[in-house]
Amino acid sequence: MGKLCLGPALGRAAAAAEGGDAEHQEHCPEPPRGRPWTPAAARVTTMIPWVLLACALPCAADPLIGAFARRDFQKGSPQLICSLPGPQGPPGPPGAPGPSGMVGRMGFPGKDGQDGQDGDRGDSGEEGPPGRTGNRGKPGPKGKAGAIGRAGPRGPKGVSGTPGKHGTPGKKGPKGKKGEPGLPGPCSCGSGRAKSAFSVAVTKSYPRERLPIKFDKILMNEGGHYNASSGKFVCSVPGIYYFTYDITLANKHLAIGLVHNGQYRIRTFDANTGNHDVASGSTILALKQGDEVWLQIFYSEQNGLFYDPYWTDSLFTGFLIYADQDDPNEV
Repeated sequence: MGKLCLGPALGRAAAAAEGGDAEHQEHCPEPPRGRPWTPAAARVTTMIPWVLLACALPCAADPLIGAFARRDFQKGSPQLICSLPGPQGPPGPPGAPGPSGMVGRMGFPGKDGQDGQDGDRGDSGEEGPPGRTGNRGKPGPKGKAGAIGRAGPRGPKGVSGTPGKHGTPGKKGPKGKKGEPGLPGPCSCGSGRAKSAFSVAVTKSYPRERLPIKFDKILMNEGGHYNASSGKFVCSVPGIYYFTYDITLANKHLAIGLVHNGQYRIRTFDANTGNHDVASGSTILALKQGDEVWLQIFYSEQNGLFYDPYWTDSLFTGFLIYADQDDPNEV
């Protein structure tokens, strides 16, 4: 192979590195003697070694670095400053084993292996001591009814129960036979006489003044001559009548009077003493057919009539003493 032209100085250095004679190394020819150098030629000649040196440094650095890495570089050993690498040599003999390294970190657990086959069944162990009694369980569902057993002996007679409700009336039976005549009855003298009587009570307290008081609770109304809607007694049987009233008062004074056809016949006044009290009055009147009799309050703010359904009543009563005619059929 041809050698690079390194100039006189670099050629001698390369020859010395290879162990040869510097004179036998080829180098660039010197310029002919006797010719003068021009400034341009001198500058070119000066730059050429530097360019070649820059190109040769990488080539020379590789063997030197490798030698230092292998520690086989010896001083004075002939080395080419720049040469092409030769073919790869055979591998060297194995080196001596190095010292043992440090224990590495524990690796990650491997995957679980497949389950092994079941082993042979072992011998039965000894019977252990009995455990404690557990809690009582919930009642189970109701079972089916069992077969009816035999009747037991008859027990003693029990206490009589309360009587049951009356049943519905049965159908009317057939007409019986005519009985024998009975004994003579009592005397019915005067049974055909005219009758007129009433007794009524109030169900509200403190009625309005100067208006008929409506006694709307009927205790008795013989003949139906008292009108509960108007509070007036209307005479249907002329004759002599007796009238009376008993009025309970509370919280107010009471000024009440009995009125006959719009005229006061009697008046009574009872002052409130802070307790319950009773005002009463009575009289006898001769009435004609169509006459009206009632009670009313005759003074403002004196209507202390009081009603309590649990322990007190206020009553207005009247009845016929005797009629004017002798024949009751004329009524």
